[in-house]
Amino acid sequence: MDAFFASVELLRYPQLKGLPMVIGGGRRKVDDILHRDHADLPLHEVPVAAFPLLKDYVGRGVITTATYAARQFGVGSAMGMMKAAKLCPQAIVLPVDFDEVRRLSRLFKSTIREIAPVVEDRGVDEVYIDFTGVPGGQREGGRVLARLIQKSILQATGLTCSIGVAPNKLIAKLASEFNKPNGISIVHESDLESKIWPLAARKVNGIGPKADAKLERLGIRTVGEIAAKDRDWLVANFGKATGAWMHEISWGRDDRPVVTESEPVSMSRETTFDRDLHAVRDRAELGAIFTHLCEKVGEDLQRKGYVGKTIGIKLRYDDFRTATRDHTMSSFTADGRTIRQVAGQCLKRVPLERPLRLLGVRVGTLRRADDALAAGGTPAAGRQARADADSTALTASLF
Repeated sequence: MDAFFASVELLRYPQLKGLPMVIGGGRRKVDDILHRDHADLPLHEVPVAAFPLLKDYVGRGVITTATYAARQFGVGSAMGMMKAAKLCPQAIVLPVDFDEVRRLSRLFKSTIREIAPVVEDRGVDEVYIDFTGVPGGQREGGRVLARLIQKSILQATGLTCSIGVAPNKLIAKLASEFNKPNGISIVHESDLESKIWPLAARKVNGIGPKADAKLERLGIRTVGEIAAKDRDWLVANFGKATGAWMHEISWGRDDRPVVTESEPVSMSRETTFDRDLHAVRDRAELGAIFTHLCEKVGEDLQRKGYVGKTIGIKLRYDDFRTATRDHTMSSFTADGRTIRQVAGQCLKRVPLERPLRLLGVRVGTLRRADDALAAGGTPAAGRQARADADSTALTASLF
């Protein structure tokens, strides 16, 4: 999907189309403010001057996405918003509307499945689609079907997407970025040298900042320069698994199938605070945030039909050090109160002298709720899990 989180906002506020805008930051309050100050106007007529600007943002948030107009200033996903404010102070800033993002995510994916049912979910805004068995899927190298998918998504959601069609997932992923927004790119095996090899190595999904930095130190900047190296050289410099993988991807080889069913490993929620919070001085505020995170994770599990029994926490201190702790119960749960109790006990196992900038809660060892019930669980699994927590003195919390 094209700048998905930002595009969702443009459906609500079309008057912002074409303007630099970033999505991120704190909790969603801007709608209430706009409703209050412009109660006599429909949303699409609220004046542009009424929207908050990035130059006025103060906090620790990071950018989820940016419109293409903002990207021209060097602003991008995962960038700190305070840093982005220096690059594009005039950008409008809006927080994520998670409920609407999830609704439109489900809608665009169901629209695709009506046309091409073999779909692999890769997150809220991206999928892999297998065209192989779809009638007409090979016409014009897949372009006809890609156009149909684009048109259908636009009609269903009002949003645009970009599609890369290729012999495998690796190249399709790269190709999907070639003609954004609202583009279609067809890449054949014979196009490897002309279209893939000139790409920066970091464009390959799986080559992160550390690997890219090491490649640069070795004088390698493009996919083609990786392909020019012997497999043994890559293995010697990057290890057996990574070196062999780099050799394969540089030659466009990827035999991974499109996987229609994949089970999540865990579900989590976390938040970065606008200011550092201390476990003693800000106990009430931290407690409310902690409880909210636990409840939301429980709601996520219940909505998606999962239960879990490994509950963990994540803390990031003001000096950017990170601490994690977890506890595995004997019973599965999706109960927010239980998650809160067990996560609270995990807090007792980490030092809390330093101020905190981030707090997160995670539930792992997941299982489908129906399977857990069939295997001997009961509808009272939440109560049983709470009993487990009580029996091991897991009821206390530091905040």
